[in-house]
Amino acid sequence: MRQVSLDIPVTADVAIVWRDAGLYLLDQRELPSREVFVACPDAATTADAIRAMVVRGAPAIGITAAYAVALSAREHAARAPTAWREPLAGDLDVLAAARPTAVNLFWAIERMRGLIGTLDDADPFPALLAEAEAMHARDRADNRRMGEFGAALIAGPTNVITHCNTGGLATGGWGTALGVIRSAFAQGRIGRVYADETRPWLQGARLTAWELARDAIPVSVIADGAAAARLAGGGIGWAIVGSDRIAANGDVANKIGTYSLAVAARYHGVRFMVAAPTSTIDLATPDGRAIPIEERPADEVLQCAGRRTSADGVAAWNPVFDVTPAALVDVIVTERGVIEHPDRVKIAAHMAGD
Repeated sequence: MRQVSLDIPVTADVAIVWRDAGLYLLDQRELPSREVFVACPDAATTADAIRAMVVRGAPAIGITAAYAVALSAREHAARAPTAWREPLAGDLDVLAAARPTAVNLFWAIERMRGLIGTLDDADPFPALLAEAEAMHARDRADNRRMGEFGAALIAGPTNVITHCNTGGLATGGWGTALGVIRSAFAQGRIGRVYADETRPWLQGARLTAWELARDAIPVSVIADGAAAARLAGGGIGWAIVGSDRIAANGDVANKIGTYSLAVAARYHGVRFMVAAPTSTIDLATPDGRAIPIEERPADEVLQCAGRRTSADGVAAWNPVFDVTPAALVDVIVTERGVIEHPDRVKIAAHMAGD
């Protein structure tokens, strides 16, 4: 993957850039020390970038995949103007295999696959690019609505705690859980954000703190193991997190450590909010037990900042996500509104628009 610099102001809301007929991803592995982009000229490179966590966060992964489908269509239609469907279908499969847990990836690919089925054999690129750009714009607008719905639930001023990164870096812009926090802070409802560092990739320490500092929102990074003690100390009104997949019964898959935070929040009487678009809700997955949990290499746990921290021969278990039971979730906030005490019936009604 080739890193490049773009002559644009680097903010969290430009994590995904379509420019000069090409896709560029802000390399989140390098933040906060370096602000560089990775050029993605084709679907295979984009899949590699998703897998390598150049881009991460369920909504951002879905949007990125949609642009990758457009890239693939352009490439194969140029090579074979009337025989692009089969190689394009192969690239869709490559993209789908990049990350197994984030349902937004599959949602975006299936949406693009449906559009492909309506096209004739003419150049598919313009229609697929327009759809990817529309998905990107819709996500930004949906996040703003989500932010307002979530902020209205917070009786401030109070402090909040969050886990992983759920801002513009993880979405098309503004953010899910961090979008709620941004909206609530603007309304004077939040005083300070406590950001779990989120081992082993440190998305909270590196990315969430970077976003909040740029927005002049007071933030304190805490070790993941300090969350329960911080909750016990009082002054925390909400724990606010995102999600990579929500099952039909309301169970929530999110970054590893979310379940621990939810248990601690319930014990200390702190309300627990999940903010995620409806594209994250997977009605085909009955409950959390059916959600595939990605595991990554042990070295990510056995080292920190490129330096090994454990003795040779030591093993590690490195699940990327855990599942928080619906019973521990006070509210799920989507772009459509609020689901209080989610369960199978309420999730189904929300998705039906009732």
